[in-house]
Amino acid sequence: MGCSALGNLYHAVSDSAAVDAVHRAVHLGIRYFDTAPHYGFGLSEQRLGAALASIDATKVLISTKVGRLLRPTSAMGPRHGFVNALPYEPVFDYTYSGVMQSFESSLQRLGRPRINILLAHDLGVMTHGAAATAMTDEFLAGGYPAMLELQRDGHVDAIGIGVNEIAICEQLLGLIPLDVILLAGRYTLLEQGGVTILDRCARAGVQVIVGGPFNSGLLVEHDDAGSRHYNYAAAPPQIVRKAQSLRITCDRHRTPLPAAALQFPLAHPAVTCALAGLSSSEEVSQAITWSDFPIPPELWAELRASKLIDPAAPAPESAQPRV
Repeated sequence: MGCSALGNLYHAVSDSAAVDAVHRAVHLGIRYFDTAPHYGFGLSEQRLGAALASIDATKVLISTKVGRLLRPTSAMGPRHGFVNALPYEPVFDYTYSGVMQSFESSLQRLGRPRINILLAHDLGVMTHGAAATAMTDEFLAGGYPAMLELQRDGHVDAIGIGVNEIAICEQLLGLIPLDVILLAGRYTLLEQGGVTILDRCARAGVQVIVGGPFNSGLLVEHDDAGSRHYNYAAAPPQIVRKAQSLRITCDRHRTPLPAAALQFPLAHPAVTCALAGLSSSEEVSQAITWSDFPIPPELWAELRASKLIDPAAPAPESAQPRV
């Protein structure tokens, strides 16, 4: 369960609805939760910590992220896509001290003595533009050694990166050991540009968490086309058209498009799990239904034949999805 929505991404979620969503997830067998200081500027971590306070810590896995510090602000209204967030402004900081400070603050918000997985958040050109090289250098010189130290001292089990682009994965895999990569939006039913980096991860033994399997919501049914998001923004027309082609093909095989979207990434051997962003107990229940939906092999064959998925990307081979 991705917990960006618990930070009020795009729309407000009540405290009780957030707790109910997490509790429903645990009840239905979801055991991994991903959050970050950036999500609602501490709100997602705070809510996740409250929801899991009564849950045995050995029963769940939590990942959070470093790379931003939260500074008090008087700014009001929607900011960075979040509404009714906490009164902080995120500031990038990949230094040793910045990572340590971010980690300690996350522990406090989550109410936990340690974290299972710690990820460096949003490195790369997509986020930083011309400053990307300087930010990566700052991370390699300070932030990454800090993460190694936290892992060595038993404060985290695994370390890696949580990013939205392929190039930074290629770069860092050539420079430093990583346990895990959370790659959001780049390996989905809608786009498989990440298949090469996933192949590389499989050879190197790096586990991959596929984030954004619905491409920010575009691969979930919407009545209002204007509400469709892709890469955290309004979906461009050509992307909407491809999503519509995918939906038409899925409909022909009596398969919900979100079910195919949720199951497709799991066929790649590097992928450990698909991380769907969920904001309510109803969405959690629906995601479980989609993950268990029996998909006919003929659907994958038609998607390949019509070139809607890359021939190099493995597809599920049977009607039974991998858990």
